[in-house]
Amino acid sequence: MSTCLPRRFLAAALLATALPLATPAASQPLSGRLVLYTSQLEPDAQGTVDAFRARHPGVEVEWVRGGTNALIPRLRAEFAAGNPRADVLLIADSLTMETLKAENRLLRWAEAPRGGVPADHVDPEGFYWGTKLITTGIVRNRRAPIEISSWNDLADPRARGLVTMPSPSVSGAALIHVYAIVQNPALGWDYLERLARNGLSVRGGNGAVMQSVAGGERAFGMIVDFLPIREAAKGAPVEFIFPKEGVSAITEPVAILAGTRNEAAAKAFVAFLLSREGQELAARQGFLPADPAVAPPAGFPDPRSITVMPLDPRRALAEADAVQRRFASLIGQ
Repeated sequence: MSTCLPRRFLAAALLATALPLATPAASQPLSGRLVLYTSQLEPDAQGTVDAFRARHPGVEVEWVRGGTNALIPRLRAEFAAGNPRADVLLIADSLTMETLKAENRLLRWAEAPRGGVPADHVDPEGFYWGTKLITTGIVRNRRAPIEISSWNDLADPRARGLVTMPSPSVSGAALIHVYAIVQNPALGWDYLERLARNGLSVRGGNGAVMQSVAGGERAFGMIVDFLPIREAAKGAPVEFIFPKEGVSAITEPVAILAGTRNEAAAKAFVAFLLSREGQELAARQGFLPADPAVAPPAGFPDPRSITVMPLDPRRALAEADAVQRRFASLIGQ
């Protein structure tokens, strides 16, 4: 995924011929230690590891959890020290994977079995693979003073001081969202400046936004879809809104580090996530699976009804430093 995005699904890649289907060699049971760096929430990370180990009980999995923009500096420090610990990386966005790919930090596996995951969710050269479709829209506290259906509604004077979002310096999904807004001619920097003037609060990750809106501290938040949909099903006084202009999206890609100490187990972990079993696990955990043949979880609309805002990843990468500096200046960080 490396050049431009189709409208319906985020893909940081040109569409290419499907990767050939294959199965990692498994002449004997897998064993040894596998280190996973992931931006998944802790319950989901543990559930994913448990499901993988049920299939491969001989593999000991150690996982480290953090936001993408916290994990990558840690990984870079390990690169600099000449001792990267991670075997597998499962993070928010493909733009980060593109950067690591360009730096020759990822292992190429052209024969990876992607099952029913569409070609536009995977890197055509075989360096990383999307595992889900996670959109960013709006969470609304049901006691909020106004109804909303548009991103522009968050800049309404009636929403002044009532809107929050994750920090792009913490959340990879939030960073992708900023890029998508900047590139959207109907929104752009003018929209972000109006939000800032309207008292936009930027804090932590998506979990902090969820707590703020569910607790009534803020009425609205920009947030990844699964958190409010999941919490609403548990009785939280929130609803998730897909704005009429569209949503931004990430594919939570997985990749194998070039210096992996357990390549066989790392490949098995990737194959598991992309398999029907792995995709059904994603749906049970409350995510839109990357494989469109797997039914979405309760509370999600038909994926075909979701409009994703276009994003040019090459432009995003070229403008990354300038966009992040300008955004930080805009919100006073």
